[in-house]
Amino acid sequence: MEWLIRLADAAGAPIRDGDRSALLMEHGTMTLRYYQPRGHDPQTPHEQDEIYIVVSGSGTFALGPDEENLARRTFGPGDAIFAAARQVHRFEDFTDDFATWVVFWGARGGE
Repeated sequence: MEWLIRLADAAGAPIRDGDRSALLMEHGTMTLRYYQPRGHDPQTPHEQDEIYIVVSGSGTFALGPDEENLARRTFGPGDAIFAAARQVHRFEDFTDDFATWVVFWGARGGE
């Protein structure tokens, strides 16, 4: 894996079968991915804590302990969003140019 990932390379990185984002970097428990959903965001809760750093686009991020208790906030380029392990979360009503870096880290179940 490279230790420097340029945005242009991330945007063009291949996505492996069964994945929703491109794996760009790994070290210990940390992985860096690039996520650019189209139309809707089908993700489900993850087993690790994660941070999204929005590259482009805007929309709404939904986050909460379950589907009935989601808080929603708007986001835009440069914003950082934290989602703890096992929390329900997704991007909603996002623009066609939406893309984000995703950093996963830590033990399964979160820190």
